[in-house]
Amino acid sequence: MSEYTIRRYRQSLILGLIGVVKTLFPDEQLKIAHSIMDGVYCELENSLLSVREVQNIEDHLRNWVLADPAIPYASGNDHLYHCQIDMHEITTLYPPLDRAGSLKYFELIHFPPGFILLFPNANHPETISPFVPPEKLASTFSEAQRWLENLHLSKVKHVNSIITAKCSQDLICLAEALHEKKVSSIADKILEQRRDVRVILISGPSSSGKTTFAQRLSTQLRVNGLRPVALSLDNYFLTREETPCDASGQYDFESLAALDLPLLDAHLKALIRGIDVETPIFDFVCGRRSPTGKCLQLSSDEILVIEGIHALNPRLAPSLDRNQTFKIYVSALFQLNIDAYTRVPTTQVRLIRRLVRDDKFRGINPERTLAQWESVRRGENNNIFPYQEEANVMFNSSLLYELNALRPYAEQLLSSITPECSHYKTAVHLLTLLSFFDPLDISKVPFNSILREFMGGGTYET
Repeated sequence: MSEYTIRRYRQSLILGLIGVVKTLFPDEQLKIAHSIMDGVYCELENSLLSVREVQNIEDHLRNWVLADPAIPYASGNDHLYHCQIDMHEITTLYPPLDRAGSLKYFELIHFPPGFILLFPNANHPETISPFVPPEKLASTFSEAQRWLENLHLSKVKHVNSIITAKCSQDLICLAEALHEKKVSSIADKILEQRRDVRVILISGPSSSGKTTFAQRLSTQLRVNGLRPVALSLDNYFLTREETPCDASGQYDFESLAALDLPLLDAHLKALIRGIDVETPIFDFVCGRRSPTGKCLQLSSDEILVIEGIHALNPRLAPSLDRNQTFKIYVSALFQLNIDAYTRVPTTQVRLIRRLVRDDKFRGINPERTLAQWESVRRGENNNIFPYQEEANVMFNSSLLYELNALRPYAEQLLSSITPECSHYKTAVHLLTLLSFFDPLDISKVPFNSILREFMGGGTYET
């Protein structure tokens, strides 16, 4: 099932859910808050939902699917879709399926104060992944939501109004100050466990800002008197010719098998013992390692910082002692919604980041980035998300203003995709999403911002 078809399936279920909740709770407002695991977290804005009420919602939603009603919608000139549900018009970013009868695979999980609507597993569309309560991830989302509520910011239009009022510098400073506070707090936690911890492992899905986070964390560790030594998993990629391919024949850069695991494991064992190693340097433009690497040594008073999408995968380096590690999960958990029903998918925020970064730093054009995205998503579902709850802490790398800042870059890239391209629909959808965000002057973005990892001009560029 393609990414586009998955989005249509999920959009259709959400429309059915809206109709059911309007029927069962006519005086309440349903909020589709954010994505979580293979689903979305939902709640009523002014009420707590019981287990029985959530089960009742699920029963009515299943009855709606069994009835197989048509889902009428029309496409507007704005590339949005205007759908009719129980006499209410709902505007969506994706078109629903024509009928509801095929929406057989879903589940509602009571998750106070609301519930999670679980969709089929993206890699296995006729199955629902086993539910493991995402306590740490949910806590990270909730913390971000409380912060937005304290600032009276919850929707894209609120950020746009600040930009229109020429107060964007305050907005940027607030968002960046939150990041710095969180990074400092994580560094303090590591200091408390310094006696045991030798290796910091930083993981997260593609384009989460792991590299910049690792560098900023290293700065805070030095403030705390620790001596971090960085090691990027990206430098352990196999050559382009040795990289495994996915089912569609595309290079699968997100696979654990795309890394030289024996070399990495040998280097880690040597470093922890204080032995010098020559670590590789990967050239993403050429698709192979540079002729010479970088000499690295870990002395007894230093701490190794490793970042990469597989850093929390226990198969990455089986020789590591768990007690010697501190695990951090980084992801761009974008929180602003367009309206109560229309969230901004976190995966698409990351895709926009990746489009800009690939063009500026990796010699990859937008068409190739879009072509690789399905493989990226499969890799995340297989290799990253299953391990996120094992992290000691989570860091939300999203910034309130980031799509406003990235819009001019991304629009130019996406506009180059022609109708003949198989990814044209995705490009049009992303352009529609970006149209909700007023452009922001990027000269005000701090040079150490995580956003600089994608658009350039940052302190940590080499």
